[in-house]
Amino acid sequence: MTEKTYDVIIVGAGPAGMTASIYAGRANLSVLMLERKYPGGQMLSTEEIENYTGFEQITGPELSEKMFEHSKKFGTEFAFGNITEIKEKDGLKYLTADEKTYISKTVIIATGSEHKTLGIPGEELFSGKGVSYCAVCDGAFFKNKNVVVIGGGDSAIEEALYLSNLVGKVTIIHRRDKLRAQKILQDRAFARKNIEFVWDSIPLEIKGERKVSSIELKNVKTGEKTSLEADGIFIYVGMLPQTADFLQLGITNEVGYIPTKENLETKVAGIFAAGDVRVKDIRQVVTATADGAIAAQSAYSYIENL
Repeated sequence: MTEKTYDVIIVGAGPAGMTASIYAGRANLSVLMLERKYPGGQMLSTEEIENYTGFEQITGPELSEKMFEHSKKFGTEFAFGNITEIKEKDGLKYLTADEKTYISKTVIIATGSEHKTLGIPGEELFSGKGVSYCAVCDGAFFKNKNVVVIGGGDSAIEEALYLSNLVGKVTIIHRRDKLRAQKILQDRAFARKNIEFVWDSIPLEIKGERKVSSIELKNVKTGEKTSLEADGIFIYVGMLPQTADFLQLGITNEVGYIPTKENLETKVAGIFAAGDVRVKDIRQVVTATADGAIAAQSAYSYIENL
């Protein structure tokens, strides 16, 4: 067990975590950032980003690298590790990761969330090459083209409506014969001339060469299989907040997200949450970085008042 006590341990090296490390480091706090995979989070699977201030266009991996290099400038230490436990004792936080224990005065949880996947052939292969989980991020790349939206809940219909203002045609694929989205969203979608529906159908395979060109479907009632040409596939079958390692803290809601106060502190004093892992309306790179800045400043204030 290491004897060093950090001012801040940041769990997760996505845009929220890396921004938090910059702000905490500039405040002269000692910082350790723990990541179980690679710095960047969901940005790593985003081919192009064109809505992050200051960059008219940049790839997700490039922005991830720039953020990571920036985060190390102010002395942040970095380690790989998968958190398995967090305990409190005498006002300190003890984090166990891969049989190592790290000690800190504060913790910022920035582990993000992951899109639920369909698990069908071609989905992973064409991720970032026509397969997307974010219309706001990628919709502009499909102007005047034909896209498919998979899902029938609020997110799917909201994103389909957003896409309908950009693309030539949106086809919504839903496994049932009616939508689950709010009625007001359904009414808007039904009224939109360039939105069509394929009911009672599930996706079987996404096809293409260098990028998506079609999707194979199966009607769950008749068993009939069909092929639908498409330039893009937008998947909205749910999100999974990455909070399984923090359930023992009792800080998550019923679906696994972390509610926070305005200063991004959780129910546990000295533990903050930032980015896609917390309860919020908009999940974008720019909102994650804002969260990181707020959480770091809040951690600094907390330490100052110890």
